Amino acid sequence: MNNSSSIVYIVDDDEAVRDSLRWLLEANGYQVVAFDSAEKFLESYNPNIVSVLIADVRMPGMSGLELQETLVARKATIPVVFITGHGDVPMAVSTMKKGAVDFLEKPFNEADLREIIARMLEQAINNASEQQARKNHEELIGRLTAREQQVLERIVAGRLNKQIADDLNISIKTVEAHRANIMEKLEVTTVADLMKVALVK
Repeated sequence: MNNSSSIVYIVDDDEAVRDSLRWLLEANGYQVVAFDSAEKFLESYNPNIVSVLIADVRMPGMSGLELQETLVARKATIPVVFITGHGDVPMAVSTMKKGAVDFLEKPFNEADLREIIARMLEQAINNASEQQARKNHEELIGRLTAREQQVLERIVAGRLNKQIADDLNISIKTVEAHRANIMEKLEVTTVADLMKVALVK
């Protein structure tokens, strides 16, 4: 999936590897930004841009594995694939468990890399879409008053209007009014849609 608005980041201290990867990916229509260190990448990385990361495992300064740990700590959702000339199975398993998409040993197969990048970009686009939906839902829920949020919590828990009224020591008519306001503020017309907004993670 080539997407001119997305970026493939390359982080590798080997200039020859960076250049060959850039040539290969740009020839396939990808926008490429390369760095010779993890530190420089982190200074420039914009999590709001749909992107994927190809990182060398062993580099001077911050290693590729430390870079991945930093991104995980920042809750960054950028898909990562590692390339290395010194890979081993335990290292591969470790990176995959932390969210790496794949692990390739140098010299890697160009067709394999193209397939992986396409898959990674698809994942990145899905991640961005989910993040935007989450942000939109959080903004909608932020419109609710404290009382409306209390009512919403009980609707989500499956409580009936009478039970909610008893819980909050208010009348059923007041609960119904709150429900109507909640539906309007969250821009939904069904309880199913209401649940989708309220249960956003």
